[in-house]
Amino acid sequence: MRELIHFAHANSYPAGCYRKLLETLGHQYDIACIERIGHDPRFPVSDNWPHLTDELIQSVERLGRPVYGVGHSLGGALTVLAALKRPELFAGVVILDSPILSGWRSRGLWLAKRLGRIERVTPAHIALGRRDQFDSVEAMHAHFARKPLFARFDPEVLDDYVRFGSEPSGDGVRLTFRPEVEHKVYCTLPHIFPRIARPLAMPAVYLAGAASDVIGPADLRFVERRFGMRVEPVPGSHLFPLELPQGTAEEILRVLAAMSRQPG
Repeated sequence: MRELIHFAHANSYPAGCYRKLLETLGHQYDIACIERIGHDPRFPVSDNWPHLTDELIQSVERLGRPVYGVGHSLGGALTVLAALKRPELFAGVVILDSPILSGWRSRGLWLAKRLGRIERVTPAHIALGRRDQFDSVEAMHAHFARKPLFARFDPEVLDDYVRFGSEPSGDGVRLTFRPEVEHKVYCTLPHIFPRIARPLAMPAVYLAGAASDVIGPADLRFVERRFGMRVEPVPGSHLFPLELPQGTAEEILRVLAAMSRQPG
């Protein structure tokens, strides 16, 4: 039996958007994932993501054996929260540029929530302003291809975003990952990591985008010191798994191979 990866996606990017990355990982590992985190009414989005954490835990529990938890952004933070709560479910974790914020940034996040200014310090406002309705998948592709953020995506990833990120709506299509869910996820980013931090009970590596605007040097020191993760820089921005899916998959495979050689 092959070892198993449980993959968790970033906010607003369904798991299908990572097809190219996951297919490469699938050459050596079995793959499981949640297609759209936050859309199951049994696990609503709430402050600090406790229900989303439970959604991920239930997804792993159903697999019946320990997994390597791999997560990007939202998915990586949830993987850490799940690994803290249920360490026996994870053989190791690989976190891809996730918002695990240091003490001062977490305090700022908490204050922004209390003052009603969380939309100013997160991309929440962008989510509600994002165009949601298109005449066709071709029109959707043309729209996002013009956006600087999406222009950096691997071409196959952009194709998959349109393919797996759209659903029929009226005479056209709309986004599968609903903007209102994306907005709630941003508005409820966890500020609790400094309070709950402790060394993870399994091997853990944090791959940080060299050009990321989400995580900073203080956050990376916090991740190393308080969670015992090994931090490694990789090329690309916060969205490097979507920009460089093949290279990201190769980095993950390298990290997992090293983990599998560790005693225990």
